Amino acid sequence: QVQLVESGGGSVQSGGSLRLSCVASGYTYSKYCMGWFRQAPGKEREGVASIDSDGSTSYVDSVKGRFTISQDNAKNTLYLQMNSLKPEDTAMYYCAADPEGPYYSTGGYYCLHTPVGYDYWGQGTQVTVSS
Repeated sequence: QVQLVESGGGSVQSGGSLRLSCVASGYTYSKYCMGWFRQAPGKEREGVASIDSDGSTSYVDSVKGRFTISQDNAKNTLYLQMNSLKPEDTAMYYCAADPEGPYYSTGGYYCLHTPVGYDYWGQGTQVTVSS
């Protein structure tokens, strides 16, 4: 049974940093996509960043240059380093796994940034950024 457990959320002031972690267990896929998503109150869940089994990363425009997704396969852990945080980054953050990815197109392989296709989800960790 696949389990994803996030940690590392908290409250910080604008400009601060946080590092989120997501420990995966029971996940034995050799090819996959892992993603970080966030959902603010009253808004839809949105993709923030993704990484595939080969280490290729992708980011939504609003976090490019501020967030970094990484993984430590030896520890079965996914990370999201968040720097220069803004109040609009306030949300519940979730990690998710897509065992069908990455997907191929004429431009190469890619991971989805939409929740559809991600079969496994963590319980979420709250990030609050004050101005």
